[in-house]
Amino acid sequence: MPVSAPITHNEAYRLGAVSLVAAIAVILAALVFQYVGGLEPCALCLTERYAYYAGIPLLFATLIALSAGHAQWATAGFVVVSLMFLANTVLGGYHAGAEWGFWPGPSTCSGALRPLESPAELLKGLKTVRVIRCDQASWWFLGLSFAGWNVVVSAALWITSFMAGRVLIRDRHLTTSNLLI
Repeated sequence: MPVSAPITHNEAYRLGAVSLVAAIAVILAALVFQYVGGLEPCALCLTERYAYYAGIPLLFATLIALSAGHAQWATAGFVVVSLMFLANTVLGGYHAGAEWGFWPGPSTCSGALRPLESPAELLKGLKTVRVIRCDQASWWFLGLSFAGWNVVVSAALWITSFMAGRVLIRDRHLTTSNLLI
């Protein structure tokens, strides 16, 4: 008779799978807006993608670990992913605040400066350089920019991955408590 996974493991797997699918959908949407829609990301936008680029393979590996019965590794994976998306929520909040004018954006918003050899080079550079500002949103939907939507999605991913890890911690605690009784 096959042994089925505990209900809590299934709940953690479901939460992790939802996080994985959502993260994949968000990064694919960002790439479509960039490469198909022509909306160039700013330096902060690119930095905010790191959580997705690292979180997607880690979530996938975490789900594999959970399926293989390695609940401790899966718990650690979910906790690490949740911390990554918590940090991304804060970074997205900083970015959105700069767009709303609550505080200045980073100096990278103005582009890199380099020494010029001649005035002609300066004029040539002005024609070819395009600075994508971090403090000016290029797209809005329902009152939120990309950075604002990243805050919403990153917070949701933070919560769902944290809940998945919490379910596994609770399951481990209950299992350990039952052994002590």
